[in-house]
Amino acid sequence: MLAGLGRLIHRRRRSALVLILLMTVGAGAWGLGVFAKFSQGGFEDPKASSTLVAKLGAGYFGSTNPDVLVLYGSDTMTVDDPRYMGAVITTVARLPRDRVAEVISYWSFDAKDAAPFASRDRHKTFVSLKLEGKDDATKLASYEAIKERLEAPGLTVRLGGNIPLGVEFGEQVVADIVRAETITALPLLALLIILFGALVASLLPQVVALFSIVGGLAVLHAVTYLTDVTSFALEVVTMMGVGLAIDYSLFIVSRFREELARGMDAAGLPQGKPWKRVEDRERRAAEKRAYRKALDPVRQAALARTMSTAGRTIVVSGVTVSAALAGLLLFPQMFLRTIGLAGIATVMVAVFGATVLLPTLLALLGPKVEGGRMPWRRPDAKRARRDPDSGFWFRLGHSVMKHPVPYFAVVLIVLGVLFGPFLNVQFSSVDARVLPKDSPTRAVVETVKREFPNGSAEPIDVVISGDLIPRDWRPARQGDNIPPYLEDFRKKLAAAPGVTDAKFTGYSGTYGGVRISVTHEYEPMSSQAQDLVRDIRAMTLSKDGFPMHIDVGGSTAGQMDLMASLMRTLPLMAVTVGVATFVLLFMFFGSVVLPLKAIVMNVLSIGASFGAIVWGFQYGHLAGVLDFTPTGGVEATSMILILAVVFGLSMDYEVFLLSRIREEWDRTHDNRAAVAIGMQRTGSIITSAALLFLVVIGAFSMAGITVVKLIGVGMFVAVVVDALLVRSLLVPATMRFMGAANWWLPRPLAGLHARMDLRERDDLPGTPRPGAAPPHAPARPATVPHAPARAGTAPDALSRAGTAPDAQTRPATAPTGPPVPVGASAAPAPPAPFAIRWEQAPDEAPAPRPRYANGRGATSAERLVTGTERPEPARPFPPGAAPVLQDPRAARGAAVPSPPPPPGRPPTSEDASGPPAGTASGAPWAPWANGPPRPRPRRDVRIKREIVPTPDGSGWRWRDSGG
Repeated sequence: MLAGLGRLIHRRRRSALVLILLMTVGAGAWGLGVFAKFSQGGFEDPKASSTLVAKLGAGYFGSTNPDVLVLYGSDTMTVDDPRYMGAVITTVARLPRDRVAEVISYWSFDAKDAAPFASRDRHKTFVSLKLEGKDDATKLASYEAIKERLEAPGLTVRLGGNIPLGVEFGEQVVADIVRAETITALPLLALLIILFGALVASLLPQVVALFSIVGGLAVLHAVTYLTDVTSFALEVVTMMGVGLAIDYSLFIVSRFREELARGMDAAGLPQGKPWKRVEDRERRAAEKRAYRKALDPVRQAALARTMSTAGRTIVVSGVTVSAALAGLLLFPQMFLRTIGLAGIATVMVAVFGATVLLPTLLALLGPKVEGGRMPWRRPDAKRARRDPDSGFWFRLGHSVMKHPVPYFAVVLIVLGVLFGPFLNVQFSSVDARVLPKDSPTRAVVETVKREFPNGSAEPIDVVISGDLIPRDWRPARQGDNIPPYLEDFRKKLAAAPGVTDAKFTGYSGTYGGVRISVTHEYEPMSSQAQDLVRDIRAMTLSKDGFPMHIDVGGSTAGQMDLMASLMRTLPLMAVTVGVATFVLLFMFFGSVVLPLKAIVMNVLSIGASFGAIVWGFQYGHLAGVLDFTPTGGVEATSMILILAVVFGLSMDYEVFLLSRIREEWDRTHDNRAAVAIGMQRTGSIITSAALLFLVVIGAFSMAGITVVKLIGVGMFVAVVVDALLVRSLLVPATMRFMGAANWWLPRPLAGLHARMDLRERDDLPGTPRPGAAPPHAPARPATVPHAPARAGTAPDALSRAGTAPDAQTRPATAPTGPPVPVGASAAPAPPAPFAIRWEQAPDEAPAPRPRYANGRGATSAERLVTGTERPEPARPFPPGAAPVLQDPRAARGAAVPSPPPPPGRPPTSEDASGPPAGTASGAPWAPWANGPPRPRPRRDVRIKREIVPTPDGSGWRWRDSGG
């Protein structure tokens, strides 16, 4: 299916690009509307008792957290000065009543109750405003209408509270994203140029990353119509979208360049622009048209094979990452659910960009993807001549497979040391300290806590509700008799250990409830405060034998309810994500052991990142480097988010590595060779992808919001551990221990896997797998010819040599073996390759028509790419030279054997006498004149067997076919 998508994109590449551009413009215009749709909070459990108390406070009793807190101050006047009072009262009295629902100030109470509203030095006071509006958007509009009218003459003013905090949070998110993209743009481009060795190729991943950012904004805007979305999701989604887009683009571009070079080499098409060497203008134009016409099927086949291999791996990887993020949808917290939804959609945007947008650009560029080639990328460079199967990663794989126990032990020790700090983890809640130190909103909160009486006290709110609560009682009104059972319960709360006061702070006859605020001497997140909440929740209250409802809220109770909710849902998330991942990897790898091993390896990476987070943020060792304020704990929902994201990213690299190892195992059935070759083919790409991802994450680790720093550091450590320790050392060591058991597939599951096989393949129709021997190859000729010229070798060099290039240029898949004497029995072998000889042609001679080895005209893209039918270029690329395919033995004067007859036809006199009359003496022997051999069919559950003639016409044989 993906190969067909690649061919379709190639045929419709221009129209596809226009549609993608229109879609990008529309998504960008739509996505900009997301900035006005963000909501605040989202860290609480909607069904928790503490959440109900908070909602009752906002709707009935009056919230203890004001919408806007206006902090006034003076260096010379105190709150007792009439001028001070006049300036504040006059200012708040002019506020429009359709925007402000309630104003509470120092002068709203008598002396005793007003004390908490004045600082200890009495030079500062704050005014609490409750804004009109039932949702954040309406309250935000009211805030924008009054914020310029809060200045009091002669006094300094600073704004805090929920609404200003949310506004500053959103502005900080946008500033972080802009700064991160600005910081990473040039380093990413430099790294991509080094990795790709070409300027054009290095620009493509950044184009896809930009597309992912635009698509991510559009996705977030769409999610806001389904549920509330916090602005914090914007940074996380952008971080993942850019990182994954660059990773996926790296794999697609690398594979396309590899397949295109292989196809052009097989089709005899030189790199660059050979028609420019022709002086005649008309012939140059003809050469250009002929070259592009011959290149078109090669480029299409290369794109199709890229999509069927790397594209398939990316799709599976994207689905696996999405499955991990889907675990966030199981949690009731809005913060996790919205990031889960937006994260899944963003991953799909990155996959779309890598499998649709990027192939469209590659189809348009073709060989121009090598534009701006660096010196180390040129064909004559030392790096280009290096044997691809004897590099660093190949040697490292063999070393690990040879000594698995030391590698295994050392890696486990390192991972254990990294995990150690997590054993002492303490969880905390999000407060104003997550903002930068110079934040004005944070400064207001810290000033109130530091300089005001009871500023640091966070009371426990107890709401008593029921039908027996009196409807006409007002505890704030003088002379009202407090119901005895309520007064007795208040005294019981005041007598609890550590409690300093308990008083009535709210009443609602409409709801039928009363609120008692309990202040205590403990830190909000301390164990003593949590024990006090448990003791209050264990209390009971009844009237006339009828029980009353008791709900407990406040910051301490909210944190306890949050942790209880996370712990209830976490096992369900682990089972769901684990099962989904196992099924996906089983479908992809065709093994029961590999998916289980991959899950265990990912858990090790997650444990290492969790330990680093506790060491850096809870202990505060990274506070100086990253410039944040330690809180003595880590935010719990952020750890759950890291769990899902890191699990998906680690599985991402696992799929890339094991897919190539599985491919080599299917080809060789040698466990050690499969691991070594798989590491060599993917090790540098995975390391490069991890390095690029680290650049993106590192920029977000410098964000202004501490929670974003925490997530960035956790992902950074996980990627480093995964790429350097787990994938490079631990995975090959464990695969060495298990040996052939890695690929164990019980017989009952074999039929199931045959129906859902998602393994990476590059065996398109008519394209044999590189290095695989065909099932019915003819006998090898008298001696093994030299290998064909490597891509990029100059044709005139071959003409001067008169022979095939040196054996050192033989590609990794070239057949090798000892010479076989004429007439001796030989094992089946691949067809012998041929060199290219350039012959001088008269200037007045017309340009020859394309001539192929089988005597037919143009062939399909698959036969061109595999070299089954080798065309001679339609025009002489050097001036006056016409390329002719020639057997290298003929260049040495050796006898050239006649080609065998096609399967199913007996030999004729023409076969014995050589090529037919009129054929050039340098025409090659065509070993597969009747088409390439077909690879062995994959067995299915339902098999039909039928008797068919043998290919050589000598008898009959059985053939299996799907039923």
